[in-house]
Amino acid sequence: MMKRIPVLLIALLCTLHLVAQESPNKGQWKGKFEQLEQLLPTPNEYRSGSGSPGPKYWQQRADYVINAELHDDTQSITGSETITYYNNSPDPLKYLWLQLDQNINAKDNNTLKTAASTIRDSTNTKTMASSLGLYDFDGGYKIKGVKDASGTNLATLVNFTMMRVDLPKPLPPGQKFVFSVDWAFNINDRMKGVTPNDARSGLEYFPEDGNYSYIIAQWFPRMCVYDDVVGWQNKQFLGQGEFTLTFGNYEVNLTVPADHIVAATGMVQNPQEVLTPEQQARFEQAKKSFDKPVIIATQAEAIEREKSKSTQKKTWKFKAENVRDFAFATSRKFIWDAQAVKLGDKTPLAMSYYPKEGNPLWEQESTKAVKNCLVTYSKYSVDYPYPQATSVHHAAIGMEYPMICFNGARPNKDGTYSDRTKWGLVGVVIHEVGHNFFPMIINNDERQWTWMDEGLNTFVQYRTQVENYPDMPNRRGPASMIVPYMRGDQSLQRPLMVNSESVVRQNFGNEQYAKCATALNILRETVMGPELFDKAFKEYAQRWAFKHPKPADFFRTLEDASAVDLDWFWRGWFYTTDVNDQSIDKVVWYKVRKDEVNVENKGKTTKKGDLAAGSQQSNPDDFSGGPQPFSVIPTDARFYGEFQSRVDDKALISKMEGKNFYQITFSNKGGLVMPVIIEWTYKDGTKELERIPAEIWRTNETTVTKVFMKEKEVTKIVLDPKEETADISTGDNVFPKSAAVNKFDEIKKKSN
Repeated sequence: MMKRIPVLLIALLCTLHLVAQESPNKGQWKGKFEQLEQLLPTPNEYRSGSGSPGPKYWQQRADYVINAELHDDTQSITGSETITYYNNSPDPLKYLWLQLDQNINAKDNNTLKTAASTIRDSTNTKTMASSLGLYDFDGGYKIKGVKDASGTNLATLVNFTMMRVDLPKPLPPGQKFVFSVDWAFNINDRMKGVTPNDARSGLEYFPEDGNYSYIIAQWFPRMCVYDDVVGWQNKQFLGQGEFTLTFGNYEVNLTVPADHIVAATGMVQNPQEVLTPEQQARFEQAKKSFDKPVIIATQAEAIEREKSKSTQKKTWKFKAENVRDFAFATSRKFIWDAQAVKLGDKTPLAMSYYPKEGNPLWEQESTKAVKNCLVTYSKYSVDYPYPQATSVHHAAIGMEYPMICFNGARPNKDGTYSDRTKWGLVGVVIHEVGHNFFPMIINNDERQWTWMDEGLNTFVQYRTQVENYPDMPNRRGPASMIVPYMRGDQSLQRPLMVNSESVVRQNFGNEQYAKCATALNILRETVMGPELFDKAFKEYAQRWAFKHPKPADFFRTLEDASAVDLDWFWRGWFYTTDVNDQSIDKVVWYKVRKDEVNVENKGKTTKKGDLAAGSQQSNPDDFSGGPQPFSVIPTDARFYGEFQSRVDDKALISKMEGKNFYQITFSNKGGLVMPVIIEWTYKDGTKELERIPAEIWRTNETTVTKVFMKEKEVTKIVLDPKEETADISTGDNVFPKSAAVNKFDEIKKKSN
């Protein structure tokens, strides 16, 4: 006869029974954990299954020699360029495609034709004129000639913002083709908004002194990308989807009025010809100044230049190696400062150019932000490889090109400025300078996949701001900041994996910038952990620096470098508009029954008044009803099967004696599977944070029940207490229900 032992809680058998009873296939499996391989391109010798370039990866190259003149009196540009195009592909090419982005300003542009518009009472004239194209402006390229190296005209066909150049004979693999293009265009006034989108290039007029500031980009016919995935990337430029470009070397000679200061991609090659001796000396000093900027062209000098307009000309010569584009800015109004930045064995210059209207804010903050950006981005991706990075001030803009970007944020006329303006400047400078890394170095296809450019960049921008400006408010990155968008009208939302032009304009920033940045921040902080994520993210940047990555290369690299299956994450955040809306549907508190059991007979004696397991003693809305008791029986021999050994029932049961067991039923109402983060508050006032991976949803994507064993008595349970997962409705995240408050509804009420 065996001894009688205390009847305690069944551990495994009873728990499994309760779970099975609680959620008998309430939700349907919709494939949220299905692998992505069927959606991603098949790996090949050009792009491997690991996400790295394959052994036969190739990309084209285009070198440019450009001679151009900016005419300040007519606000126009004339230029000629010689392009040497290298066919590194395995394909013979019968024709080449060039981008004519200035044609977005032509009278018959498709951007205006395809833009939806409405009439509202009391609409201002500027808005109406922009939306209807009423400004009398002769925009777009005037192509004067396209010739081969011998001077023979080449047949061309212009299709809005694309130009096809037919070759005399197919260009074989491994060969190059040299040809030239002569062109001219009138420079658009950005204030007038010739196109519905904010113009990425153009002029600003300053009536008080009668001068112009020019930011010039998309200014010369540029080669389209030809790659192994899509062939020619010659999707039309409609304004929203940005640019896909080929790496190459540039020699650019820019003729401007002699009293202008020029900022550009690359480094000036003839400072002795275009700068005064004093400015040359300051320029050399800046190359050794690591603690603060040196003002090369002063405000006093700029004010003096503003007073008269030189009729003389100077030619600024620039060179840039292994860049995908070239842009410049020029004005007699420019102040110029610079300082050196230490990055490994390189000392690039951080520089800023701005009119007096930008001071004192720009002198105080711009170059410092450039430096902080270069240092932090280099840590997370690759060391900045170029000799300089420049921030240029222009009204109401944020736009990027290799080594140069154009940024807004202007103080009041009296020089005062708010914190909002200050942080606006810091944010836009970091963001636009950060684009040097994504996509100027890690050179993705912006025309198709905006998130690979804007989203990745916004994520590292957030890291830069957090690490260098702890007092700075952050709009994009924290999970809680994306909730208002994700709670919005889903009919206007698009997955990240769509063409840029398909994104609803009012949601463009929230989707392609903020949603992607938030997803990566959640991936780093909540799903993978910073150390693992940072290694994988850096691996992606290093693999694809100066190459052309696609989404599959990013997805595969992060998994390959981390040993984390993230297909569920990419599927939910990038391929759908699902949202995270988890809830606590039910909590049942169990405890050990205090009666005894006859082990040999597997019998039990129940005290009078005790409830059987599964009965509803607990209050369904709180813990006031106390725990429910239930029993365990020792393991029956049939559960061992062929195993001869046995578990120690008594020892295992003793580990459970006196514990509190909480059976929780969770729901996923929004469709986006995410980790379950639980904060337990105990009766003694202490708290515990418990993290459950998203794979808990893998067999039932809508409902799951789980039992937790706790030493102490629980008084409160909260899901996602630190707002890490962008849960759109927090009112059902709390038990007892009486303690629930929907934080986002409260915020909305206060704002109203």
